[in-house]
Amino acid sequence: MKRVLFSIVAVLFVCGVAHAQKYNELARTPPMGWNSWNHFHNTVNEQDIKDMADAMVATGLRDAGYKYVNIDDYWQGERDSEGFMNCDPEKFPDGMKALADYVHSKGLKIGIYSDAGSKTGGGSKSGSRGHEYQDALQYARWGIDYLKYDWNFAGNRNKEEAFSLMRDAIRAAGRPMVFSVSESGYGKPWLFCKDICHLWRTSHDIIPSFSKGAGCILSIIDANEPLRKYAGPGHWNDPDMLEVGNGITETQGRSHFTIWCMMAAPLILGNDLRTMSKATLAILTNKDVIAVDQDTLGVQGLRYRQDNGVEVWFKPLCGGAWAMCLFNRTQGAKKYTVDWKTMDFKDEVSGFSTGLATKVYYIKNLWTGKMVGKTGKKRTVYIPAEDVVLYKLIPKK
Repeated sequence: MKRVLFSIVAVLFVCGVAHAQKYNELARTPPMGWNSWNHFHNTVNEQDIKDMADAMVATGLRDAGYKYVNIDDYWQGERDSEGFMNCDPEKFPDGMKALADYVHSKGLKIGIYSDAGSKTGGGSKSGSRGHEYQDALQYARWGIDYLKYDWNFAGNRNKEEAFSLMRDAIRAAGRPMVFSVSESGYGKPWLFCKDICHLWRTSHDIIPSFSKGAGCILSIIDANEPLRKYAGPGHWNDPDMLEVGNGITETQGRSHFTIWCMMAAPLILGNDLRTMSKATLAILTNKDVIAVDQDTLGVQGLRYRQDNGVEVWFKPLCGGAWAMCLFNRTQGAKKYTVDWKTMDFKDEVSGFSTGLATKVYYIKNLWTGKMVGKTGKKRTVYIPAEDVVLYKLIPKK
């Protein structure tokens, strides 16, 4: 039996190398889902994942577009005598296949975590180095739909080759999986990962802090924004998971969520879905704001202007519309006067022009859901501290 299994893996390896490509039909818009790390860290277990799947349905998150329930590090047990990974039998007593079946029964998809190194981020679990084809085959057998792939204890491995090897292994295993590379941007994966994975991390691991510390929300925005030309359908810049509902304020959460949507970022939740407040749920399920993120044009937004702590962001949308965000980064309220004619520009990435010097748009406030007039005349807006005003500019026919 052992010889047969290794023969299967060897055949998969040869086939994968011959015709390797990621599953290009996946992640045509930024993936949406939930991940265990921000809330559960190393304590994640089977019941937690079932609870999160149940909560995604009960709260309406699934219907709002969130579909992946992703298990991060510390799900692993030991490799068997043939080298195949098993889940921790105490944390996941029914096994990963049964858990995947449960998640799928809820109309959701399931994700898992591994590492290109010999060990995972915590240092106590086996990574996939030397087991790429075995691990991908095991995930396929279990019914896994998404792989988050970290970079720890990897020594002097070449990142492009290492990530390509796992891409090839996923393809050879024969089950479509979203492939997410998570190496914090140190190797500039945006330069070489377009044909390897569906999304790549661009910054430090996020922390539940708006403006203080490495990995704070503002620092991640600043790291991710300049990389917009590398993003598009099927290949996204990933500024990491969301911290909405993890101790930041409501205004900070609204800003955090808004800018992720403006940046066409994956929307991977990291809070406890069982106990979140009504305010948090309202942020995460605003369909107008989600639609900005999920717009099929697939263009990451740009920070067009910075003015005394207020940032003006634009994102071209399908049908000639634009999302426009006024973002107050400061800890004091601001009044900002929008002079539309000064915001007439051509976006170098998309090739579209706002035409605001002459064109008239209807304005919809996406956080209130109300139509608030038309462009043309100057408009003075009040923006609370660390908050946003988000408009959709709809072409006047």
